[in-house]
Amino acid sequence: MAEQTIALKDDAASGTKPAPPCTLVIFGAGGDLTKRLLMPSLYNLAGAGLLSEGFSILGVDHSDGTDESLRENLTQTMEAFSKDPTSEFHADHIDPKSWGFIRDRLHYLKGDFEKPETFAAVKAKVSGSAVFYCAVAARFFGTIVDGLGQAGLLKQENGDFRRVVIEKPFGSDLASARELNVRILKQADESQFYRIDHFLGKETVQSIMAFRFANGLLEPVWRREYIDSIQITAAETVGVEERGGFYEPTGALRDMVPNHMFQLLCMVAMEPPNSFDAEAVRSEKAKLAQAVKPIPPEDAVRGQYTAGTSEGHDVPGYRDEPHVAKDSVTETYIALKLNIENWRWAGVPFYVRTGKRMTGRRTEIAVLFKPAPFKMFEDTPNADLGPTVMRIMIDPDHGVGTQFNVKVPGPEMKIGRVSAGFRYKDFFADQPNVGYETLLYDCMIGDATLFQRADNIEAGWAAVDPLLKGWPQADVKPYSAGSTGPKEADDLLARDGRHWLGLDGKTD
Repeated sequence: MAEQTIALKDDAASGTKPAPPCTLVIFGAGGDLTKRLLMPSLYNLAGAGLLSEGFSILGVDHSDGTDESLRENLTQTMEAFSKDPTSEFHADHIDPKSWGFIRDRLHYLKGDFEKPETFAAVKAKVSGSAVFYCAVAARFFGTIVDGLGQAGLLKQENGDFRRVVIEKPFGSDLASARELNVRILKQADESQFYRIDHFLGKETVQSIMAFRFANGLLEPVWRREYIDSIQITAAETVGVEERGGFYEPTGALRDMVPNHMFQLLCMVAMEPPNSFDAEAVRSEKAKLAQAVKPIPPEDAVRGQYTAGTSEGHDVPGYRDEPHVAKDSVTETYIALKLNIENWRWAGVPFYVRTGKRMTGRRTEIAVLFKPAPFKMFEDTPNADLGPTVMRIMIDPDHGVGTQFNVKVPGPEMKIGRVSAGFRYKDFFADQPNVGYETLLYDCMIGDATLFQRADNIEAGWAAVDPLLKGWPQADVKPYSAGSTGPKEADDLLARDGRHWLGLDGKTD
């Protein structure tokens, strides 16, 4: 096994200091996001010693409740998660010390997000530094920021900070995203807003920058002269489950592309920043997103899953899911061909696909290098030389795999395909993580590197806006649950003489 030389950021010995004292105010304290992701993340941060003794939590929601009822409710939820192997919280028991640290700091406030009295009550309970987390439906984002601003809760005085975390979806198209940006920036400075995308909390996503820029072997060939195409995939085996009410007006394009998929695109394609300063990194991301040509309808395929078999079980079609219209034309799958207009990537197609109820669960970036000249092998028993493929595996596998050509042992010059690579679990200790730990910590210390700026958000929407306005609503292609998606998505690449890589990690 290769020698491990990288220090892990998992305890006090790593040199990571606790975040400064602050109050985390969670609007939507009774919601699924708070229970399923925020509380486990805070628990993990407490266990790692990364929360200050001066840390506290104020949960705000519309239901009746008390400090003690909130504590009991969240304790029961955490215990249930520890017994559920399908939850994001991977722990077989709750550490009393870590959870006790969080539990004792939980406080509750009943309030209506649309009433000034709620924000006056928050102001009476919050002093010093604070992070306001909008764990609510998107329709409340602007309302909550207005209430915070009008109550004076966003004023930064005496060295204290006031920051606002806004979840996705940030707008539903370019016009609404611009409108929301204008609205919130009337209440506070851009530097106070942390537009969160939990994809960026994944260690393997963050490591893309290190993989690209810390290895001199890669940078010289990371450009159009050497790369044929890039495929970005986020495939899920699950359906919409009970989220039909949210998914119906949203669909795969709005839900995944301008945020998650574009963040992966920016990571793999942006220019090297001159430092890892937050603004330097975010500026390069914004430049890349702004260089994406608006996507014409002919470069997009929309699909919707029908009944089929997924992971050995019969599953219903999308239209038979709860809270879904029987004649729905909402897409559960989207495939796109993207073109980037800049010097590095001119002429290199980026193919993006994401869908539900697919044959495999896989999030990855596959870089396909241009094939070597075939002439010297034309008189040997080789029908073709496959491309060198580098796969950056994000989920569920974590690591990097490369597939390339070598000589098969024997008297003839026969070429065969081999694979090489690494998985993080073979080199690094496993750390408790549901994906929000780094994001919450970074927000508290004021590091905005992994958060989206207004121009980045708007650039993502600008690229997909022609699709939202231009494609026929009924033009959604069926695909069976448990398949790789609609045939038309295969045709999208076939017209360029290419094909999608398999969802099983193989090249062919």
